[in-house]
Parts: sequence; C-alpha cells; structure tokens
Amino acid sequence: MAEKLSAVKGMNDILPPESARWEWFENKVRALMARCAYANVRTPVVEPTALFVRGLGEVTDIVEKEMYTFVDQLNNESLTLRPEGTAGVMRAMAASGLAEGDERRVFYMGPMFRHERPQAGRYRQFHQLDVEALGFAGPDVDAELIVLACDLWAELGLTGIELEINSLGQPAERLAHRTALIGYLEAHADLLDEDARRRLHSNPLRILDTKNPAMQDLVNAAPRLMDHLGAESLAHFDRLKSLLDAHRVAYRVNPRLVRGMDYYNLSVFEFVTTQLGSQGTVCAGGRYDGLFEQVGGKAAPAVGWALGMERILELLK
Repeated sequence: MAEKLSAVKGMNDILPPESARWEWFENKVRALMARCAYANVRTPVVEPTALFVRGLGEVTDIVEKEMYTFVDQLNNESLTLRPEGTAGVMRAMAASGLAEGDERRVFYMGPMFRHERPQAGRYRQFHQLDVEALGFAGPDVDAELIVLACDLWAELGLTGIELEINSLGQPAERLAHRTALIGYLEAHADLLDEDARRRLHSNPLRILDTKNPAMQDLVNAAPRLMDHLGAESLAHFDRLKSLLDAHRVAYRVNPRLVRGMDYYNLSVFEFVTTQLGSQGTVCAGGRYDGLFEQVGGKAAPAVGWALGMERILELLK
C-alpha cells in the first residue's frame, strides 16, 4: 500500500460543505463589483522575482524572508509564487499599454503564497480579494474604495469592523521624517530590540508598527510623519476625511499606521476587528502612485485594497 500523502503544511484543502461557503462569498463579491463597475482581471500565480523586489522593496519582510522563490532551470530565471497581487496587476496593465489618462476599475480573487509560520487566519497559501482603481489621482477614489469595502461588510452581514486611516505623504516628506526618525532611534538605541536594530537604517518606518510591548513608549514618543507633511498631502488627507464624514463612515486616525510594502504614498487604511485574536486586520490598502513606473510603465496614479478571504469566512462563522 502506498504511503499516504498529506497537503503541504499551511496549504489547506477546501472540501464540501466548506467550499459552498466560499462560493457563496465569491458570488456576493462578483455581484457587488458588477453593480459598481469593477471588472475582473486574472494574472499569473508565478511572476519574475524582480517584480516583487522592485515593487515591494528589498528590505520588506515579504522579500527578505517570506517569498517562495526558485530558479527555472530551462531559462535560468528566478521566479516567485506571488506573495501579493498588486504588483502583478500593475505589471499587466503596464504591459497592456495603459496610457496616460486611462482609467480602470478592476478586482480579482485568488491564491497568494508566503513562507511564514502557519496559524489561525494566516497560512502559507492564502486567498485574497483585491480591488484596484487605476488612473485616478484625487482622494475621491480613495473614499470610493473605502465605502466599497463598507458596502461589502453590509452585504455579508458583518459587524464589529473598524476603520483606521493615515497619510504617508510623498517620498520627499517621508525622507525628511525618516532622517528625524533615525536620529531619534539612534539616540535610544539601547531600547531597540533585535528586529528594530536590523531595520534602523533600512526600513525605520516599520519600527513604528512593532508589536513589542517593551517598545511602545519609545515609538509613541517618536517623530510623527504627519508633522512632516506638506500642504498638498495634508489637503489630500483632509479631503478624504471630509468625504468619509459625508458618507457617515466612522474612522480613527492612527498616526502609526504604515504598510508593509514600499510602494505606498498618501492615503493608507486598515479595517480591523477584535473578533480574530491577534490577526485583527481583515482588509488593508492605500494609494501607490509610483508603482506603475517601478514596474516599467508610464506614470499613473493608483489606489486599492486587499482582504484575506479566509479571515472574512472565519468572521462569517
């Protein structure tokens, strides 16, 4: 008798009747996206490794230690199972010749892959719903996407999900804040844990997102990015807040909210819940106006969000 084979750790089978819940959720998503004129796109599961190194940033956790990367022996080419979907969509749109002034609203669902310790709500193969609006420069579409996520919670009957927002400003503003932040952290180097010391000069903004209780007082007193934003960035953020107020969307400004990828600018946001333990973020996104150029396309604004489908289905239980 042949040896029984098991699924790879952290990569789960979805069988009936559980698969019926997935189909119900996917049908809800497709119906909502059709009503809001978001068209479906599908990109490869495997992409050139350089796409993620260039788009996400060399010193991000995903690139440094979470990607499934291998060499295609036929072409001696480094390939990676996609750890997220946005970079691939930007590559596809750039390759399709998205011209300046073109506008697209798209969504997609599918598996992503990250090599990390499997736990409840976090798997090595997981599934995301991603929604992107391409070619729109103003905060109006930032608000549109946030309202779209709120509409999805209503469609699914979900409650207890709260919105946090922040602004990361523009690259020059982040650079000024980065210089101030590094100087502050260097002056308190004896209070930094090993992970923070490793990130101090490569990605200091991520230190502000630390979950280490011993460092909370330190990061709470750190220089704030909001204090380095210029008039245009502040106006963008103020307009976003006024639009959310007009749509009666409750939110909390979290000045420590950052993103794990390097490509974000201006608006960033997360939907969080206390119903899933430590895995409290169910949907996250923001604006990434420079990503098109990073993957070889023409300059074009973009904004989007992604949610973990497993986490949403766990909430639905």
